[in-house]
Amino acid sequence: MKTIFIVEDETGIRDALQLLLSFENYDVRSFSTVEAFNKRDQSLVPDIFILDVMLPDGSGTDLCNQLKKETNTSHIPVMIISAHAKAENVIQSCKADEFIAKPFDIDDVLLKIEHLITAEKK
Repeated sequence: MKTIFIVEDETGIRDALQLLLSFENYDVRSFSTVEAFNKRDQSLVPDIFILDVMLPDGSGTDLCNQLKKETNTSHIPVMIISAHAKAENVIQSCKADEFIAKPFDIDDVLLKIEHLITAEKK
């Protein structure tokens, strides 16, 4: 089973993603803040990170940069989601592998997740 870590402060979006991705046989762990994410069990490494840009205690782009610098997470795909940021700005500010604008189509998100996880193994 593939594991996905989601950092999203909006409860409705976080819960919906968690529920829908669980139905697709993903093991989903979600966090509402950067602080909660940083307190996670570091021994568990996911297959993909999904990060919101605007978080109450930090930025998803900063978190993306942090993950891409760490040896044990640098190879893991990062998907950034945002209602406000523009794709080109996000891509310039961090090395995200994918950008999804809110509101998003869940089928599109599922396809991009599967592509990123499959591409990572090659």
